[in-house]
Amino acid sequence: MRYSYVNKDDSVESVINHPAFKKFGQYLFPLEKITLDESIKLNDINDLLPYHHNINADTTVNSINYMIDKIENGETIFYDYYTKLQKKEDQDKESTGLFFFRGNKCAPFAVICAGGAFSYIGSIHEGFPYAIELNKFGYNAFVIQYRIGNGQRATEDLAAAITYIFNNAKMLQVDIDNYSLWGSSAGAIMAAKIGSYGTERFGGDVLPKPIAVIMAYSSYSDYSENEPATFAVVGEEDKIARSMSMEHRILELKNKGVPAEFHKYPSVGHGFGLGINTSAEGWVEKAVRFWESQIYCQKK
Repeated sequence: MRYSYVNKDDSVESVINHPAFKKFGQYLFPLEKITLDESIKLNDINDLLPYHHNINADTTVNSINYMIDKIENGETIFYDYYTKLQKKEDQDKESTGLFFFRGNKCAPFAVICAGGAFSYIGSIHEGFPYAIELNKFGYNAFVIQYRIGNGQRATEDLAAAITYIFNNAKMLQVDIDNYSLWGSSAGAIMAAKIGSYGTERFGGDVLPKPIAVIMAYSSYSDYSENEPATFAVVGEEDKIARSMSMEHRILELKNKGVPAEFHKYPSVGHGFGLGINTSAEGWVEKAVRFWESQIYCQKK
């Protein structure tokens, strides 16, 4: 079936109801706690993302049309990581799932956790665009839709999602040996907690930790005695996630012998996503190279 592309003048409501996105269109945008104004268009979604900045309409449209192309090619792009029984026992789990952006067959995978202060999920800004960038390098990428409300159950969802991927790696055609976790703001806390304490701490199976954690604009400061390699980015003008906190955590990891890298970008605030037309533009490629350096170390 040939699906129509979207453009910047299309409404958010029309995209949610687009026939390509049947059953999961509501998760494309952060609609968890709002009544959608049907007049909001794709070139004006800033109000849906109050903790985010540098929202780029072209990126939004490209992300949606990229998914339409994948669906037209016969790919399944949305998976449930909880069973029907688990959802019946906890109805909040109905609003969960995994968007899958397929890369090369049996290539490593990343799970991307968008932020939103655990009050909404900004995947349209810092989930889907990252996944597309990872696809360009041949990697598989999952973008998680998790329960909002608090970090504990969001991280439990991440542990469940990683467990699902490991248990279905053959069907999904992904390499489970060299995975990475990516998170922005609240999502970075989720990724870092799994990196520090493992999936089993949050109700998942006993699984290997990620070989790399990629953290964007988070002031998360906790760490364990056994941390994975960590790459961190933050804006110098961030008033939500102070750069000093992240820089201090990275320094502590380096002092423990953990491979770690820190980048602070001038004239950039919180929630910059890809950082297009800012000093942060290109940071995702740097993060990919960092992840790749850990893959190489694992294979030596």
